[in-house]
Amino acid sequence: MNTRPILDESSGPLALSASFNDDNSYFSVALETGFHIFIAKTGASKQVRDIDFGSGIGYVEMVGTTAYMALVGGGKQPKFPQNKVLLWNDSKQKVSTSVELKTPIQRVRLSKYHLVVVQLNCVSIYKMGMPPTKIAEFETANNPYGLCCLNSKLVAFPGRTHGKVQLVDLATRNVSIALGHTSPLRALGLSRDGDMIATASEQGTLIRIWSTENATKLGELRRGVDHAAIFSVAFSPDGSLLAVTSDKSTLHIFDLSNMKTASRLESDPNTHKWGVLSKVPFLPRPFSDTYSSATAHFELGDEPVGWSAASKSATFGAEIPGVPGGKPTKGLIGWLDDQSLVVVSAGCDARWEKFVVGPSQDGKRVCIKEGWKKYLQ
Repeated sequence: MNTRPILDESSGPLALSASFNDDNSYFSVALETGFHIFIAKTGASKQVRDIDFGSGIGYVEMVGTTAYMALVGGGKQPKFPQNKVLLWNDSKQKVSTSVELKTPIQRVRLSKYHLVVVQLNCVSIYKMGMPPTKIAEFETANNPYGLCCLNSKLVAFPGRTHGKVQLVDLATRNVSIALGHTSPLRALGLSRDGDMIATASEQGTLIRIWSTENATKLGELRRGVDHAAIFSVAFSPDGSLLAVTSDKSTLHIFDLSNMKTASRLESDPNTHKWGVLSKVPFLPRPFSDTYSSATAHFELGDEPVGWSAASKSATFGAEIPGVPGGKPTKGLIGWLDDQSLVVVSAGCDARWEKFVVGPSQDGKRVCIKEGWKKYLQ
């Protein structure tokens, strides 16, 4: 029985989507009434960047810690068309330039040097300028979640076939293909140094780690044996840990400390979920796979009926115009440092939660919730 209170569906979610800047020092929230910038470490409002447009912004992305950001209209009363990216100068309180495309935009990625615009079946890369100059365009399989990762050297996004990943060197524009998964991709995460990328499919059972240098698989991690919608995958700054969230309301922490040096991740039977069974030959794979070394519960928040965070096939379009995935962002991970991270969720019940990862008294890794707040209140 669904005992959650039924909220007024006519109002829609207050917070439509959320995103972190490149170093996770801030997170941006797109609202039905504009957008809002928050300090990631505390969840406090950054008032100087609080602007009320009076109509909907579906997605907002900051350029580092500068006053520049990309805006895409969204929600019930979009401020701008969904096929247009506005580059906003917050210090001057005006639009600096814009890029218009033929079809709706799923997501935007920004750096000081590049603008990447993600549409349902293609990714366009621009050199930053006034106006930006298109330098490349790539076809993709259906990408309703707007999956794309960007750093100074590399951009990664789904391939032309479901489950594959395209890795594009921004200097040479050479393309490598990681085989990924057999079903459509649900989440991507790039390490801070750009050496590794994590992928999860709509199955939600396995997370795979790939080398960006040669597109070879470095290892596999098992979230569980039942299907789940993976919301976010994120490497710690030093690349030794991977955090994963899903619609099971669980935050998983995986140990990657030997990922680059070992040919295969080996689990210690003393700490493995299945103990000595993990080393018994011929048992099904789930007995020997690598599981998370620590877990914690995060809140999805109460939402109206119809705004469920359940998985949606990549063959279907978005439900909320201008919002990646068509539903409010849930379980978005941002590492603050190698021992602490925050999880941000949008929607009517928008939440910020902070977690600390470290050893317990018996030496095992634990993940503990240190604080939380409803950041729009």
